Amino acid sequence: MANRSNKNSDKPQEFHASHRYARISARKARLVVDLIRGSSVENALRELDICKKRAGPMVRKVLRSACANATQKEGLDASNLVVSTAVVDEGPTMKRWRPRSMGRAFPIMKRTCHIKVAVSEPSKA
Repeated sequence: MANRSNKNSDKPQEFHASHRYARISARKARLVVDLIRGSSVENALRELDICKKRAGPMVRKVLRSACANATQKEGLDASNLVVSTAVVDEGPTMKRWRPRSMGRAFPIMKRTCHIKVAVSEPSKA
C-alpha cells in the first residue's frame, strides 16, 4: 500500500464532503457557494452564518463536515484550513404537473443539486 503523504507531495491534501440531492436548484446554491470559495474556513462559516439565502445552512453543514473529516483523519487544526474547492452540480429533476384551465397540464420542475466542498491546508508558496 502506497503512503498517502508521498503522493503529490507538492499539492496539499484535500478533504471532501458533499450533500447529494439537495432540494434547491443549482443556480440558487451557486450564489452561496461563490461567497466562500477560496476563503478560510473561519471566514466562510462566519459568512454563512449571516447569509440569508436558503442554501446557506446546507452549505454550512457540508463545510463543517469537510472540516470534521480533516480533523478526524489527519488531526489538522480547523482554524488553519482553507476552502480549496466548492462546486454545485445539477442533480435529477422531479417532474410534476399542475392542472390549468381547459384541461391543460402545466409542468413544475422540482430541481435538485449536489453540493461538494473540499478543504485543505493553505499552500506554502
